[in-house]
Amino acid sequence: MSWDTVADVVASICLIGGALLAFAAGVGVLRFPDLLSRMHAGTKPQVLGLILVLIGLSLRLRSGGAVWALVLVALFQMLTAPVAAHLVGRAGYRTGKVRRDLLVVDELTDAQARAATRDDADLPRNDAPEETTDAERR
Repeated sequence: MSWDTVADVVASICLIGGALLAFAAGVGVLRFPDLLSRMHAGTKPQVLGLILVLIGLSLRLRSGGAVWALVLVALFQMLTAPVAAHLVGRAGYRTGKVRRDLLVVDELTDAQARAATRDDADLPRNDAPEETTDAERR
């Protein structure tokens, strides 16, 4: 078998695998019960599916410019999908769209309670830099 035949077979496997993962992501978005489950189903397999499709396309196209463009698409997707999922989850949590009975660990409620207590007592934030003057630093 030649390199072209092997590359075409591997590209076909990657394209089919990526399409199946994208399909699984779509089914998960439709079938899961709450926002966080749907968000997980929509981001995890979708990113891996897209990467498999891009690998399949790069094996099939085999031109330098197209491969670099596909690498940029993959990098952009890997950078933006987790950030978008985090922001959607946090917004859903704050607006009450998350079923809290399905959460195993709920760290955000504890953090919000500590922040409310700190704000009520007018205590400084732990992560905020201390305000000092130039004279105090010397």
